[in-house]
Amino acid sequence: MSYIKLFPYLKEFKKYAFLAPVSVTIEVILEIILPLLMSKIIDVGIANSDMGYITKTGLLMVGAALLSLLFGAASARFASVGAAGFAMNLRQALFEKIQDFSFRNIDHFSTASLITRLTTDITFIQNSFMMIIRVLVRAPVMMISATVMAISINSRLAMIFLIAVPILGAFLAFISYKAHPYFVKMFKKFDAMNASVQENLIAIRVEKAFVRHDYENEKFEFTATDVQNAQKQAEKLVILSSPLMMLTMSISIIAIAWFGGNQIIAGDMMTGELFSFITYNTQILMSLMMISMVFVMVVISQASADRINAVFEEKLDMTDADADAGLAIADGSVTFEHVSFSYAKDAENPVLTDINLKIESGETVGIIGGTGSAKTTLVSLIPRLYDVIGGNLLVGGKDVRSYKLDTLRNAVSMVLQKNVLFSGTIRDNLKWGDENATDEEIIAACKDAQAHDFIMSFPNGYDTDLGQGGVNVSGGQKQRLCIARALLKKPKVMILDDSTSAVDTATDLRIRKALREKHSNITTIVIAQRIMSVMEADKIVVMNDGRVEAIGKHAELLTSSEIYREVYESQQKGVA
Repeated sequence: MSYIKLFPYLKEFKKYAFLAPVSVTIEVILEIILPLLMSKIIDVGIANSDMGYITKTGLLMVGAALLSLLFGAASARFASVGAAGFAMNLRQALFEKIQDFSFRNIDHFSTASLITRLTTDITFIQNSFMMIIRVLVRAPVMMISATVMAISINSRLAMIFLIAVPILGAFLAFISYKAHPYFVKMFKKFDAMNASVQENLIAIRVEKAFVRHDYENEKFEFTATDVQNAQKQAEKLVILSSPLMMLTMSISIIAIAWFGGNQIIAGDMMTGELFSFITYNTQILMSLMMISMVFVMVVISQASADRINAVFEEKLDMTDADADAGLAIADGSVTFEHVSFSYAKDAENPVLTDINLKIESGETVGIIGGTGSAKTTLVSLIPRLYDVIGGNLLVGGKDVRSYKLDTLRNAVSMVLQKNVLFSGTIRDNLKWGDENATDEEIIAACKDAQAHDFIMSFPNGYDTDLGQGGVNVSGGQKQRLCIARALLKKPKVMILDDSTSAVDTATDLRIRKALREKHSNITTIVIAQRIMSVMEADKIVVMNDGRVEAIGKHAELLTSSEIYREVYESQQKGVA
């Protein structure tokens, strides 16, 4: 059962998971005593007009009720703390697992689906676990204890619910079994709705620019209706449990009152015994109702547990278990030796084919190519965001797979095509490059990235809050902040993936000049659409359809590479 596989994540909260059922068991035993004491008051105290007996037994009932209340409150607290701690550990472990995913692993799950698993699914599991360690202990203990007490009072009358309970239990089990697939479907609809919301909020500016709010409203209404319909399908079976339970309880009480009344008239049963018997019958059937409620929660959370275990059981595509923990990266040299790559690990349909490329430490290398020529894929192999499927990729003279992932990635800075900033201040974002960076180092990096001047134009300077995703700065400003962040990392290799596309030509020139003059020790790989951004590079790589078409300096490629020459001439015409 998927649910049981998650129990190891209780960790330090196991004691609460143990104390909750112990407390609730004591609570139930005390509750079971109360109807028995009440029957004694009726059949002995009142029947014999014995006020002393009535007072003594009444005080026992008060004491039992108070103790029951105390243990009930304790069990509720233990269950809440244990379930909340279980959810916290589970959420943390799931998040850490996702952090270990390679890009290929992440591709197996949508972002919205992972968010749903970290939030909604774990919340369902938390609630059901709390009911399991409390209600699912309370209900069976009460049902068994009440049954024993009822049989001891009148075994013939007890046959009524001994027949009713198994029949009702079978119906509830059937309902739970049938409902499970519908809850699985419901969570998939939740994923789709979350994906729609996430996409809309990320692209809210585009939506407003194109006046598409009516369309987005309709799209969300459609996905929300899908969730509603899935919930209806799942719950229309589950809601049958309550009327079935009430029907069974009503029939049982009527039957007990009828047969029990006849036994009182016949002198085979006392009034107090019938009163306590009806109370025990109610406790038994209420216990069964509680069990049915827990079963519903378990059915729902079982679907959630399956989804969470799917993440835990996802085999990591990339590990560094065999890497040398003490191996350091000697320099920023990068060598591709007959490298091939496919996202699907299909050697017959490679994205990159037989790449041979040697980059010396400290060199500046430009990469040019049309859309879809696999430029970004090529550089993504350097920090092992993906693994090669053929050939060898060396950094610092060693295969990238021989380094610990942290060691390799700490030596490589990437400024991606899509610039990502986080909630917080400019300073907070820059310190992603080096959390211990001094103000002087931060300012120096920002000056080299041509970001210092616009930062200081804000009233709060480096303490300016960027808002969610850096909504308070322009695209070009984002790019320059990301370059500064990469420089603060002090890498041996820096990859700029079309990272100045939103920057004007003059600023682009100043950034390249600063990199060339102040950071000549860093191996710099620049992917660019503008030839002007790479024409001064030590070498330029021309990519075409996942292959290296040509390598050389600007002047050489103008004569040797038709692709490069065509791109250059088209851009020169554009300038003219």
